[in-house]
Amino acid sequence: MHKVLGLIGGMSWESSAHYYRMINEQVRDALGGTHSARLLMWSFDFADIEALQRAGDWPAATRAMVDVARRLEAAGATAIVICTNTMHLMADEVQAAISVPLLHIADPVGELIRAAGLQRVGLLGTVFTMEQDFYRARLAQRYGLEVLVPPADDRAQVHRIIYEELVQGRALPASREVYRGVMQRLVGRGAQAIILGCTEIMLLVGADDASVPLFDTAALHAQAAAAHLLAAG
Repeated sequence: MHKVLGLIGGMSWESSAHYYRMINEQVRDALGGTHSARLLMWSFDFADIEALQRAGDWPAATRAMVDVARRLEAAGATAIVICTNTMHLMADEVQAAISVPLLHIADPVGELIRAAGLQRVGLLGTVFTMEQDFYRARLAQRYGLEVLVPPADDRAQVHRIIYEELVQGRALPASREVYRGVMQRLVGRGAQAIILGCTEIMLLVGADDASVPLFDTAALHAQAAAAHLLAAG
């Protein structure tokens, strides 16, 4: 195993720690013994990134992501993984700036949902992921999915809980109930499954919290990253 993954993390470190663990677990399980994954990680101070997000300064955020991706490639990364959904807003710009592949977070979830024969899915995430087109359009155009997002009040609640609680490592029972309600309302509109389109959401809800399948983007992205490491070539 000579490939090296470059992980762009710290957005937040709570979910990045899960990426590190999940990728290493899968490599260990596949290869046995004392094997683990060859990883390079750049971990941002999320306060800096969150300030750019809040200000809508996406050009500056893009410059920061491109700079880090180039640093990881120069350090030996043979593929790049952005350990967050929201910052895939600039995935195309990051990919254009490097010569190694960027493993996009939407692709493994899109492939799995399509393989399951599902077509209409609900999407939870930050307001940036739910409201902007970079994520929903990829799922629609590449995988033929109809993506439903919650109404404005529910989007605001989902976003607030991510930034005020989950990225700070807090998973509160009252917030779990909020998410359960949001998901059930999406099901009422015809969602056949729910995409947990923020890498922190898995800290709060699981399969028992919804009446339809949940697709955890962080877990699926980590699986795809491990598979890339383990693939021949």
